[in-house]
Amino acid sequence: MTTYSLVPTDWFSGRRLWPLRSLFVLASTILATIAVPSAKATELTFPSTFKERMVTTSDGTKIFVRSGGAGPAAVLLHGYGDTGDMWVPLAAELAKTHTVIVPDLRGMGKSSHPAGGYEKKTQAADIRAVVEALGIDHAAVVAHDIGNMVAYAYAASYPGKVDRLVLMDAPVPGIGPWEEILKTPLLWHFNFGGPDAERLVQGRERIYLDRFWNEFAAHPERIEEATRAHYAALYALPGGMRSGFAQFHAFKQDAEDNRIFVRTKLTMPVLAAGGEKSFGPMMATVMRAAATDVREAIIPDSGHWVMDENPAFTVALVSGFLREQESAASDRRLTPDELKFLGNGTPGTGTSAVAGIQTVTLKGDPDQTGLYTIILRIPAHTKIAAHDHPDDRVASVLSGTWYFGYGEKFDSAGLKPLPPGSIYTEPPHRAHFAETRNEAVVLEITGAGPSGTVYSDPAMDPRSGSH
Repeated sequence: MTTYSLVPTDWFSGRRLWPLRSLFVLASTILATIAVPSAKATELTFPSTFKERMVTTSDGTKIFVRSGGAGPAAVLLHGYGDTGDMWVPLAAELAKTHTVIVPDLRGMGKSSHPAGGYEKKTQAADIRAVVEALGIDHAAVVAHDIGNMVAYAYAASYPGKVDRLVLMDAPVPGIGPWEEILKTPLLWHFNFGGPDAERLVQGRERIYLDRFWNEFAAHPERIEEATRAHYAALYALPGGMRSGFAQFHAFKQDAEDNRIFVRTKLTMPVLAAGGEKSFGPMMATVMRAAATDVREAIIPDSGHWVMDENPAFTVALVSGFLREQESAASDRRLTPDELKFLGNGTPGTGTSAVAGIQTVTLKGDPDQTGLYTIILRIPAHTKIAAHDHPDDRVASVLSGTWYFGYGEKFDSAGLKPLPPGSIYTEPPHRAHFAETRNEAVVLEITGAGPSGTVYSDPAMDPRSGSH
């Protein structure tokens, strides 16, 4: 762990505000252990394993979402001047150990541009709709810029659904020294908007955005031409700039909402990180006014645009903080009511691709090498055709009566009723079949991944489309 000693300056004016101090940064020892991008990050393409979809919220807004990876969930929220594409380097790294969810915020990027709803509390509900649509119950949340404001509203609205919170380099309306921050001349754009402003910037979106990329960066040259052109084109889409102005116009209401939220402090671990030459330690100052467990970090040699100016360090910092969650998650004591079942999984997560089966991963990852333990909930009146798995499994019946048999073809006469407390084995490549009758069944299965499912008759495979 490395100690950084510096005299931070005011985020915008250059005035010295804080005494000399030492700031401990999580990422220093991690940089040598993971592959991360270089100081420049021009590639804005997500890994090919990521999927794209639209999620429609309760008010009809369509949120564009990319998701990929497997494991504990992490939601990445972007800010103004970019879109979810800013997270490509971090998403690629986190997807090795996490299910990564990357939305474009309401009115930004490829999401729709409604007339209203830009209050961050409303956008927190957007994110909740996205998470639930993907079958996720709880997640870590990582944010930057205006994404911080949505992330805070989300954590305050759904505190039991946020495992860890990362906020980077932007204030939160109504929290900490917000009124002092508003006096900064460089923030004139907070009050810039309306029809005349839209007419002024129409066709000049790149000029307007260049001002943000240049003035808020310590190294504007690290925000490359391809990156600038990409984002400018997205903000030039119909309604793009109007929606962007609306994000700022909502700050007054956001501050009022947050002054109510802050009466109850957040208790999940919070990483508050600022660019060394931007918001710096003020990020932690803000969050200490709103949370009880705040870790402070400085992203060295960076201004505001941390994923462009120092992506390697930022990726390592966030990855290391989220890895702490994995260690903490190894201690599990769950009552039946505390089990959080996920929706349909992949064939490797134990559902055999059958609709309605739900899963909980207790240990490991069935899709990766190593031991794993999963719990399945199979609805009543579910029939599973003959299939096998490549790994050696042992299973226990926790509740309900499970009807189970071995063979290459489903045979009702070969089913044996297994009441709660029963155990059975699924040897590698040994075909078996099963069903539930008038009640749901809960199973616990332990195996050695990577796992998978192969149906004896391909026509009976739910993934084939013929069944």
